[in-house]
Amino acid sequence: MTIARYLREIGRGAQGARHLKLEQAHDLMAQVLDQHVSPLEIGAFAIGMRMKGETVDELQGFVQALHERLEPLASDRPVIAIASYNGARRLPNLVPLLALQLARAGARVLVHGLEHDPDRVTTAQVFDALGRPPARSTDAVTQAWQRDGCAFVPTAVLSPALERLLQVRRTIGLRNSGHTVAKMLNPVRGAPCLRLLSHTHPEFGQLMAGYAEQARAHMAILRGTEGEAVADPRRMPRQQIWLAGVRQADLTSEPEAGSLAALPELPAAIDAATTAAWIQATLRGDRPLPASIKRQAQLLLAALSRLGATPQPTG
Repeated sequence: MTIARYLREIGRGAQGARHLKLEQAHDLMAQVLDQHVSPLEIGAFAIGMRMKGETVDELQGFVQALHERLEPLASDRPVIAIASYNGARRLPNLVPLLALQLARAGARVLVHGLEHDPDRVTTAQVFDALGRPPARSTDAVTQAWQRDGCAFVPTAVLSPALERLLQVRRTIGLRNSGHTVAKMLNPVRGAPCLRLLSHTHPEFGQLMAGYAEQARAHMAILRGTEGEAVADPRRMPRQQIWLAGVRQADLTSEPEAGSLAALPELPAAIDAATTAAWIQATLRGDRPLPASIKRQAQLLLAALSRLGATPQPTG
């Protein structure tokens, strides 16, 4: 099999490239994930799509192909799935704080992402420093949910094929459509899943919003903190929530304006051990939960309650 006919469409440069139909995008991603194409073709696909950019139809086709190949996670309750694929470079990675805060309030939380990044502190490393190693099987995820409602699962457990596509970045030095699709994956079966994902550039946020509406998805989208889907502890960013593709206007947070009166206390360093110790102290109540993360959690819990869960408010 070959994807040459698709490469001819997407590989004409930013001005000359043509968009794929949903069915074509589905077939293209299916062949890539199933390793029916050569490494050379995968590299051409990665660079071609990076130059062209995805459309909503292409994104939906890619995600459908991935979902058909995901390891399913059964749940009898709605789940908040947090995509974590960037890690910390300058600010502490507080995705585990948000996840554990949601779980303490009664939500069932799944965090998924890469375990290691040579240039950043990953969410997996912070969870590990908290004494919470990754769940390396679907049974381990279920056990973590039963224990305290929160599990981190590596991408490779959910989809070894997607993990391979993500690792192409180490060869060509560029992110590819796999990184976009990874943020949008939903492995939960048997219950609704509210997917929490982030964007850095406004046009990417608009693309995700278009996907949420077209796919009738449950999604929460915010401008991320160094690309992670957690509110900046210094101020609340814009976060929007769609349920069944319908934007929930009353669950939207607008970015805070003006200058900060005072900077919140943050970890002294961004390494995993220091960040984990700071998160533990915050969860114990030894220091206040950043107001922005508190507000983010409240909005997510309100959305989850509309999907049939009954978590308690965070206060």
